[in-house]
Amino acid sequence: MSNAQSEWLTALNRAPAEEVKAFAEGLLPELEPHGLQVLGNRTGLVMLPGQDTAQGAYFHLGEILVSEARVKLGDAEGYTVCLGRNLEQALAVAILDAAMLGGLHSELIETFVNQQKADQEAADVRLLRQVEATRVEMETF
Repeated sequence: MSNAQSEWLTALNRAPAEEVKAFAEGLLPELEPHGLQVLGNRTGLVMLPGQDTAQGAYFHLGEILVSEARVKLGDAEGYTVCLGRNLEQALAVAILDAAMLGGLHSELIETFVNQQKADQEAADVRLLRQVEATRVEMETF
């Protein structure tokens, strides 16, 4: 997986599911002539790893529910795993992944992904500002 693919998959998986699904659904009429095939779409459990901060030992926190999808669009295969039980979201992200890898409507998808990344960065900044506002300086006590 390339760094660029990792970035767009991360952005799409963090994006609001309804927005991703609506965007992918809007592209479907343009993509279907390229032979869209759903190779897999299922839910499953994966182990969530953790690491002890004191000794560095790895352990499993428990299992988490994920949705997985694999599609083929022309010669390109798209794949994703999303947190939670949202098969439609996983399918939409996998379709967009295959379209990007196949060079189909890449500019349009890239614009959507960049907007999602910008929204996510703004939300992260807002959250960090809220956390910073609760910081307590121990020297002032």
